[in-house]
Amino acid sequence: MISQHTVGFDPADRLAKDPESVRKRFWAKFKRVAASLPFAEDLLSAYYCTFDSKTPRHVQAALLGAIAYFILPFDFIPDMLPVLGFTDDAAVLATAIRLVAAHITPEHREAARARLQRIVEA
Repeated sequence: MISQHTVGFDPADRLAKDPESVRKRFWAKFKRVAASLPFAEDLLSAYYCTFDSKTPRHVQAALLGAIAYFILPFDFIPDMLPVLGFTDDAAVLATAIRLVAAHITPEHREAARARLQRIVEA
């Protein structure tokens, strides 16, 4: 018999159900690590798509899960490890983006480029 506490990815599930918490924690972590993320623009594009009111709910849910995985304090591969640290985050994000790519618009990508530029210049 499976208890309700063992079903799913409990911390990620709880985090994904609280979009405001995801927003706050996302920006705090993103600004800290943006310079070392080779997939920073894709991550920001996914973020803007997730919080766009025109994005369908199922797409928001898929991307929110990937973003929640990025901000979780534990990983399969710890983020502190040089070179390998963000590979699991990149894989989760790439999978989510591949599933919903048609919903990430040029506007989301342009907003991501502009924000990334402002963060890098700051």
